[in-house]
Amino acid sequence: MATGMQECDFAILGGGSAGCVLANRLSEDPDAEVVVLEAGGKDSNRFIHIPVGFAKMTSGPFTWGYKTVPQKHANDREIPYAQARVIGGGSSINAEIFTRGNPIDFNRWASEEGCEGWSFKDVRQYFRRSEGNTKFSGEWHGTDGPLGVSDIPDPQPVSLAFVQACQEFGIPHNSDFNGEVQQGSGIYQTTIRNARRCSAAVAYLRPIASRRNLAIKTDCLAHRILFEGGRAAAVQYSSGSELLTLRVRREVLVASGAIGTPKIMMLSGIGPADHLKSLGIDVVHDLPGVGSNLNDHFGIDIVAELNAPDSLDKYNKLHWMLWAGLQYTLFKSGPATSNVVEGGAFWFSGGPRGEPDLQFHFLAGAGAEEGVPSVPSGSGITLNSYTLRPKSRGTVRLRSNDPTDLPLIDPNFLADPEDLETSAEGVRISYEIFNQPSLRKYIKRMHLPGDGVKSMEDFRNHAMAYGRTSYHPTCTCKMGVDYMSVVDPNLRVQGLEGIRICDSSTMPSLIGSNTNATTIMIAEKASDMIRGNR
Repeated sequence: MATGMQECDFAILGGGSAGCVLANRLSEDPDAEVVVLEAGGKDSNRFIHIPVGFAKMTSGPFTWGYKTVPQKHANDREIPYAQARVIGGGSSINAEIFTRGNPIDFNRWASEEGCEGWSFKDVRQYFRRSEGNTKFSGEWHGTDGPLGVSDIPDPQPVSLAFVQACQEFGIPHNSDFNGEVQQGSGIYQTTIRNARRCSAAVAYLRPIASRRNLAIKTDCLAHRILFEGGRAAAVQYSSGSELLTLRVRREVLVASGAIGTPKIMMLSGIGPADHLKSLGIDVVHDLPGVGSNLNDHFGIDIVAELNAPDSLDKYNKLHWMLWAGLQYTLFKSGPATSNVVEGGAFWFSGGPRGEPDLQFHFLAGAGAEEGVPSVPSGSGITLNSYTLRPKSRGTVRLRSNDPTDLPLIDPNFLADPEDLETSAEGVRISYEIFNQPSLRKYIKRMHLPGDGVKSMEDFRNHAMAYGRTSYHPTCTCKMGVDYMSVVDPNLRVQGLEGIRICDSSTMPSLIGSNTNATTIMIAEKASDMIRGNR
C-alpha cells in the first residue's frame, strides 16, 4: 500500500461506508492516485467483526462521543449521538441490518426534490451492484457485489416469537423487506458473511488495500479544504502532532457523514456566512444549506423483563459467555453469530394504506445500546419503533473554529407535532405486540415503561422522555436545485469546482428504513459520475 503520497488525483475525506466504496471504485484506474483520510483508527478490535459485538459499539473508543444540544421537544434532554470513528464508519459499528428504503423514497427525490437521475429505476442498478446476497436474486437483488448479505443462521426463540406476535397483532409475515413489498414482519437480513461482519471496509477496502495507487491513512483528522479561486486545491490535515497538506489534482471528495461533512465544509469557509463570520472563519462561499436540514429517525424503546433466561442477556454470565465464545471459535455458530437486533417490521400508524410509516427493531436482549436500560433479572427484550419520514428538521453548527472541537448537533426531535403523534402510535403498537400470546408467555413484566402506561398521553410522554437517535442522520448537505441545496444531482458543490460530497449528508430527505445500504448506493453512483460512466 502506498503511504507517502502528499499529492493525489482524488482525496477522499472520510473512510466510512461511502469513502470505502469511492476508494475501491476510483482506484480501479491504475493511473488515478487516491488517498483516503480517516480520523479514526483501524478496525482491528475483534468485537467489530463478531456480529454480536454490536452490543459493545454504541459508545466507547470507536465513536466520537457526541451528544445533542438539549432537545426542547424531548424534555430538554442531551441525547447521546453515536457516530463512528473507525475505518468502515457506521458499517463497522452498526447493527448490520440490511434494508434500503422504499422505492417511493427515491422517486420522491427525483420527482419532488429536484434530483433528476435518482429515481428508483435509476439507482436500483447500484443497489444490485453492491449487494452479494446469499439467498435472494432477481430484479430486486444482487448476488455478486462486495457487500455480503445473509440470513441470521439461528435466530433466538424470542425473535421468532416476536414475528409470530406481529402476525397475531395483524402484521403479516414478510421474508424480504427489500423486495416488491416492504410492509410486514420478519427476521432481518444482515451485512454478515461467513459469520463475520461485512463492513464497507471489509467489503470494499480489504480486497484492494495493496493497490499501489491507493493510500489509506487512518488517525488523520481533516482540518479544512484549501481553495485557489473557486477550485478545491488541497486538504490540510493532522496526523499526530504534524499538520500536513495534501495537494489534489482532480477532485476533493467529502465523505465524512451527515455530521462530519458539514463540519469540514464550514471549517473550510463554505456554509452560512453569518455563522462562519461569528467564529472568525473567512467565507469562501456563502452556502446556507450546509449544516441545515438535519433529518434523523427518533427511536423509542420499550423493554420487558423475562420469566427465564431466554434472551441473549444470559450470555453476559461468564460461563455462558465462555461457551458462546468456544462455539463461535470452533464452529462459527451459536449466539455470537447474532446481530442482537434480529427481528423487525414495517407497518402503519393509521391502518394499512399507502406505504408504511413506522419501522420496528426487536432486540433479543435489554441494555444492548447506550441509553437503553437493562432489567433487574438480567434477561430481557427490547422493541424500538420510529417514524420513517419525520418532518422535524435540525442543524449541525460549529462550536468554534478549532477542528478538534465537537460540533453542535441539534436534530430538533419531535419539533413537528405529527412526529410526536406517529411516534406515540409506534409505542402503542409496540405494547400491543408485546401483549400477544406468542411473546407474552415469555414476559414477566413490562420494565420500561411499567404496566401502568395505557393512554395515548402516556405514550407521548414516554416518547419525549426516552426517545433517542436511531443513528440515521442525513440531509445536512442536501442534493437538489433550490436555494438550500448544497450539491447538484451530480453531487458537485454548488458554485465551486473540484469538490463533491458523496455520502448520507446529500440525501434530500430521509429514506424509510436504515440508511447504510443507501449511503453505499450513493457512493457507487458517485464513482460512476466521477469516472464518466453514467
